Amino acid sequence: MGIIFDEQQRLFHLQGKETSYLFCILKNEQLGHLYFGKKIHPHPHFAASLRVIPRALTTCVYEGDLAFSLDSMPQEYPAYGKTDFRHPAYQIENEDGNTISELVYVSHVIRKGKPALPGLPATYVERDDEAETLEVTLRDPYLDVFATLTYTVYEQFNAITRSVRFENRGTQRLRLLRALSMSVDFHDAEFDLLHLSGAWSRERHIQTRRLMPGVQSIDSTRGASSAFFNPFIALKRPQADEFQGDVYGFNFVYSGNFLAEVEVNPYDITRVSMGINPFDFTWLLAPGETFQTPEVVMVYSDAGLNGMSQTFHALYRTRLARGEWRDKPRPALINNWEATYFNFNEDKILSLGRAAQKLGIELLVLDDGWFGHRDDDTTSLGDWLVDRKKLPNGLKHLGEEINKLGLRFGLWVEPEMINKESDLYRAHPDWLIHVPNRRLSHGRNQFVLDYSRQEVRDAVYDMLVNILTDAPISYIKWDMNRNMTEIGSAGLPKERQKETAHRYILGLYELLERLTQRFPQILFESCASGGGRFDPGILYYMPQTWTSDNSDAIERLKIQYGTSLAYPLSAMGAHVSAVPNHQVGRIEPIDTRANVAFFGAFGYELDIERLSQADLDAISKQVAFYKAHRAMIQQGTFYRLTSPFERNYTCWMVVSPDRREALLAYYKVLAQPNPKFLSVKLQGLAPEMQYEVQDMFNPLKANPMYLEYMQKRGLTEPTLRMYGDELLHRGFALPIEVMNEGDFSSYLWKLTAI
Repeated sequence: MGIIFDEQQRLFHLQGKETSYLFCILKNEQLGHLYFGKKIHPHPHFAASLRVIPRALTTCVYEGDLAFSLDSMPQEYPAYGKTDFRHPAYQIENEDGNTISELVYVSHVIRKGKPALPGLPATYVERDDEAETLEVTLRDPYLDVFATLTYTVYEQFNAITRSVRFENRGTQRLRLLRALSMSVDFHDAEFDLLHLSGAWSRERHIQTRRLMPGVQSIDSTRGASSAFFNPFIALKRPQADEFQGDVYGFNFVYSGNFLAEVEVNPYDITRVSMGINPFDFTWLLAPGETFQTPEVVMVYSDAGLNGMSQTFHALYRTRLARGEWRDKPRPALINNWEATYFNFNEDKILSLGRAAQKLGIELLVLDDGWFGHRDDDTTSLGDWLVDRKKLPNGLKHLGEEINKLGLRFGLWVEPEMINKESDLYRAHPDWLIHVPNRRLSHGRNQFVLDYSRQEVRDAVYDMLVNILTDAPISYIKWDMNRNMTEIGSAGLPKERQKETAHRYILGLYELLERLTQRFPQILFESCASGGGRFDPGILYYMPQTWTSDNSDAIERLKIQYGTSLAYPLSAMGAHVSAVPNHQVGRIEPIDTRANVAFFGAFGYELDIERLSQADLDAISKQVAFYKAHRAMIQQGTFYRLTSPFERNYTCWMVVSPDRREALLAYYKVLAQPNPKFLSVKLQGLAPEMQYEVQDMFNPLKANPMYLEYMQKRGLTEPTLRMYGDELLHRGFALPIEVMNEGDFSSYLWKLTAI
């Protein structure tokens, strides 16, 4: 592991655990990209492998030289207007009105460790020997603007992070029109592009398409990373699958507007770019000022998509998430939202708490409707004072009574939003994101507070501190239920209005940093109408996110499968909800609902006081099972085995770090007549270990006729023992009763090494 600079070739070689990344200084002093992939030992003339030939319709850098052109040259941080006609990584407008710039090499520094990014979330190290960082300083001589490209390579992860810092040391007032965090040029176009798209209640569905000449991109202009496209893409070789083949993953550590773009030129050179969306973005860079881009995490895997995902999971779980709750077991919770919606009072919440305590649940979360006059979604956002009609004794009393039951107490808030029907709006109507003389659009009857303004953030901070210091609150669900429109700020001059969306995100991060540092004992969970802001940036402050407002187990198969491409199970909020399901109306067995939700931060969202005794008994067993296995689920290695996007059934599994335990899950969507035999090859087990396979939550075992049959004959369940190598290579044959079960059935097996 390490970063090497070959002075003779002027070549940088970044070496990760099993990864090499190489680039060099070209003869025009710009940076040329050489290689990204499996670790290699470059030969002494590796930098000369960047070939150039004269081509028609090509403009060239030097007069008299008809070969050296940037138009087809793989580069590290390209510009537009100096013979490269592809989309650039950056664009600077100077006082002359043009956007021509040329960043050339000045110097570099290699150091141990990884510096933080001021005001921004980023991966980190706990010891300097975990990583090395390269900072390459470039300069535009005419503008006297400097760009520092920062690369960090981890010793134990096949991951490289990149970001850029601009500094104006000249005299001109410059405008950054485009400031992406990374760009990398691959030498061919034999890739499939994979990304995650969707909408509310069907977030992060996997989409795959073959690369074509031209530009292919996903983005967000909504002021949030959004439910529609996630700031993640992957390039994979066409033959690569979940288990083998080359895969390159790119994930933007940011929660606002983003662009992820892939451009294939006529010579099949593939440019991948990622960063803040340049659409409707401009940043004024006055003399002496700096601008820091957020970070991109780049992951290489030669073990297919699972290998890529496992790198993201381990990195984010241990070196992105922070605080007391990074490694703590997440509590089994119950949220009152789908049990009561706005219609509750203190007696109902306490009654729900008493019922939850009997089932072993550890945390009760009071959702929307506890403040102001909040009987529906038209009022009171911004007025974070308890509604004494519903809770006459206040939050403190309610929390203390919940604590007396042996449960922790959690609370829902939506501090980024405001209703016009609120005292806060009446006092400060200019605190909204808005543009003068334009009608305001609304979403869910609410508007966005202007977090680019310090006074707004300070007021929200004070209100939240009052709540969190008064009541015994152990958990906060931080919601955000609309996107930005009419984006402008009364706190910024006209030449900085296009900075509003980014300054909002910086303000959000500043507020979250203050709150999480002030209240480290509180578990913060992010929510944005479900999964509308599920990104690495928010995970830096809140270690888990509500994956989707859609809690239907069958829908969640696709949502959680897609989410797992980049994000760990410990980050996914997953609950058992009522049937018929409130989003799609489907009726599924309670075991299936739990068997899906186990693979995340587990909880319930239903009125347990209206359930049958059979369902209550099932919940009690489910909670006990989750408590016994949550450490493995949250800290183990997750494998996707069969895809819900391709088959009528889904399989996945999680393996403990020492490979002595595993959980295997199977989910069927629709029953089929005369089904064929199925087997699935497992992953991650130790070949030499023998495992006892235990059937968990088998619906057949709950059948009274089956139990009576076994009891009368003195029969017991046979013990199944299999070696890891058989399970890995021959596979696990699904029992016949599994194939004969009806719609929406599921099974869970525990494997324990003997």
